[in-house]
Order: sequence, then C-alpha cells, then structure tokens
Amino acid sequence: MNVLSKTLRQPQWHTPSSRSLLRPLLLTPLLFCLSITTWADDTNLEQMAVPPQQEAHSEEGDSKENAAKAPLPLTELRTFTEVFDIIKKAYVEETDDKDLLENAIQGMLTALDPHSAYLKPEAYEDLQVNTTGEFGGLGIEVGMENGFIKVITPIDGTPAEEAGVLAGDLIIKLDSTPVKGLSLGDAVKLMRGKAGSDIILSIVREGADRTLEISVTRAVIKARSVRNKLLAPNYGYIRLSQFQVPSGANIRKSLDSLIEENSDTQLNGLVLDLRNNPGGVLQASAEVSDVFLDGGLVVYTKGRLSDSEMELRATPGDALNGAPMVVLVNGGSASASEIVAGALQDHKRAVIMGTQSFGKGSVQTVRPLPNNRAIKLTTARYYTPNGRSIQAQGITPDIVVENAKLTKVSGYNYIKEADLSGHLQNPAKGNTSNVKGSQNVQKTLQERDYQLYEALNLLKALNVVGKYSADKTGDAEPTELR
Repeated sequence: MNVLSKTLRQPQWHTPSSRSLLRPLLLTPLLFCLSITTWADDTNLEQMAVPPQQEAHSEEGDSKENAAKAPLPLTELRTFTEVFDIIKKAYVEETDDKDLLENAIQGMLTALDPHSAYLKPEAYEDLQVNTTGEFGGLGIEVGMENGFIKVITPIDGTPAEEAGVLAGDLIIKLDSTPVKGLSLGDAVKLMRGKAGSDIILSIVREGADRTLEISVTRAVIKARSVRNKLLAPNYGYIRLSQFQVPSGANIRKSLDSLIEENSDTQLNGLVLDLRNNPGGVLQASAEVSDVFLDGGLVVYTKGRLSDSEMELRATPGDALNGAPMVVLVNGGSASASEIVAGALQDHKRAVIMGTQSFGKGSVQTVRPLPNNRAIKLTTARYYTPNGRSIQAQGITPDIVVENAKLTKVSGYNYIKEADLSGHLQNPAKGNTSNVKGSQNVQKTLQERDYQLYEALNLLKALNVVGKYSADKTGDAEPTELR
C-alpha cells in the first residue's frame, strides 16, 4: 500500500468528503518535496562528458540554474491535485496512484518535444541495447506523427527492410490493434515479440491508393551497421546504417578492407552512404568524422546547463589521404548523420549529395532514475563547425539528386569506325573487354541506385580534373596532323 492511500485510509472517522479534501492537501506538499529532492539528487545522475575547460559554472549558468530551482506554481499544482482526485473518484474503473503519477511524468516529458521521453524498465533496457547493436523486434526506427507511428527508416538487413517497409510509411494498425491513442512505447512493445512470430502492419504510404498490409516475421536482430564494397577499381563504398559505440573503429576497419580488396592500393575516392541513417550515439558521430578530417572542430553543443555545453574535435590524420569523398544523404538521414555531413561540408572535405536531410538538431541525455527507470531529455542543440543549426531545417546537399529510376530510350544504333569494312586497327596493345565490362557494371548500378551511380560519376570526374591540374606543365604539343 502506498503512503498516500495508507494515510487516507487509517483514520476510520474520515468521511468520503473529508478524504477528497485531504488528498489534494497531501499531494501538494508531497509533490513540492519531490521537486526539491529531484534537484538535490541531480548531480548523481548520468550526464554527458564535459571538457575540463567547461567545468566552472559561469554567472549566466548559475542564474539559469537558480531560475530552474524556483518554487513550483501553486495554482497549477492545486489544479493537478484536483484533477488527480477527480480521476480517483469518478473514473469508470479503479485507478492506481502509482500508475497515475507515472502517466503524469510521461505526459510532462512527451509534451516537451518528440524526442524527450520517460523510459520504463523495458524501454530503458531497449535503449541501452540499441546503442550496442543487438536488439529484438522488426528492425525499424519509428516516431510519432499525428497519433500514428511513422517509420523513420528500416534498418539494413532486418525483417522490416526485407518485408518492404519504407521510410515515411505511417503504421495505423498492428495486427488488429489500432495505433491511434497508443503511446510510442506501447506501440513499440506490441511490435516486439518472440523471434519467429509474425505481425501484420497496416500501412498508409504516400502514392498508394489503398492501405497496405505487410506481414513481418520478428527476429533477434544483430544489426550490422557498417558495410563496404568496391564500386569499381580504386573507388570504395561504405554504408553506415546507424551510429553505435564502435562505429568509428568499424569505419576504419572497412577502409582497411577496401584497400586490401583494391590490391593494397590507396583509393581514388569514397562514397559514404548515410541515407536513412537515423543517428545514434553522439560520440560516434565525432569519431566517424575524425576518420576523414585532418583535425578541427566537428560539432559543438549549447544548452541551459554548463554540463550540456561541449566541443568535439577531430585529431590530425586523414585516413583517405585527401582522396575525394561524396556523402549521400536523404530525408531519413538524421541527428548524428547530419553532424557528420555538416562537419565534412563545413570543412570542404566532402561533397554532400542527395536530398534534404531530416533536420534533428538536438541532443538527448539519458538520466537514470530509481527502479530501473530513466528519462531521455533534450538538453542541448548542436551546431556544425561554421555555427549552423540544422534543427527543423536539415543539411542542404551541395548537389541535389533525387532518387529516380532511369528508363533507357530506344534510339538509333550509330555505325562506328570499328563497324566499317577494312578499318585500320588501333595500334595500342590490349583489348577493350575491360572497358565493356566496366560499362556493364555502370549500367547495373544506374538501374539499381541512381543516386549512388551519380556519386561514383562525380568521384571519377573529380579525379580526372585533379589529374589534369596536377599534370598540366605547359601547352600540349600534339603530333602534326596531315
């Protein structure tokens, strides 16, 4: 029995009307005391790392902290206790004090912004597991939009991606349960389940004339967040699907793997694919940027408290030795993805290609609470090295390339010199089979992923221009034409 109900029920002489009067009176000082206790314990909670030079509180920071410790408004507090008591007396079913208070806490946080949340044990555990890269469920990053579940992105190699779930899909029903009215946490709980069991997602998709029903088989997901391959000789590709604790180290391993696959020869260019990457660990974004930057500022944050202000910098040494880079982004690229894209863009280290990114320019801090609970609270905004905030705006690509499918237009088959009877042979030794093979690879890539195809073309163009600039020592001297 909790303290409140025990206090109200022990005296047998209380009438129902006196109980209703006592409950608000007891709740008010209790909540006021709780607010003081919370601030007193705040220094023991997990916070972001703070650079040594920022440990001292500024006068401005002290004034903000004093303002935050101001007494709670009594009028609103009375309203809260009155509503609490009305619910206890009049709601159609009996309610538990603990549940009502937890719901109130949850409401306080979810009303702040889309990213702050009250994490009960299951949600807190899921958050901790997600940063390490292993979790159960469908394999989708989701958020709330107009009361429905919006798919931010399906994670590479997961059941959701394989079943055809796309970024931007709105989930309106989970099996037979309507999503409208559910909290994000409750919806996620329904999507999770035993590996091998099925769930039917009812989805509204832009451009579709009817509701789609997609069956997804749940699985224990070990997300492989970094993938790599050679697109063509000397040109590499790295796909980063989520920022996890080891992402920086895994990017370096991928580069080593690409160089080994490229006959131990340095790459002439790299495509870093951050499309549909929802973000993740802030520190990981700095470590990934550090792989390609030769020092300098990566990102800095600003918040109300001094411990939410920090700078993350790259160390000297560019793993690509200055080779051209293209970073692919789209509307599913958020948070840490935008930090990396913004840093490389501001340092003029890479060409950003694709479409406008998501626009999440805030940092969340997870603060543990008793009983295996936590709050995820937006504590700062982040800024790119040039001082840009991308909040609700996103990263604007240097070159906008929409995701498209090209259709080959049937045209005239031109007769070429090689088709003429008795044509002269080319004196250069070797055959043209490799050229034809390369052209076939290009056609396949063009049909499969047009944005990636354009990124590879740009890398090749940058190398051609770079060679011309480096080799230009004077006017060319062509042989005489007769």
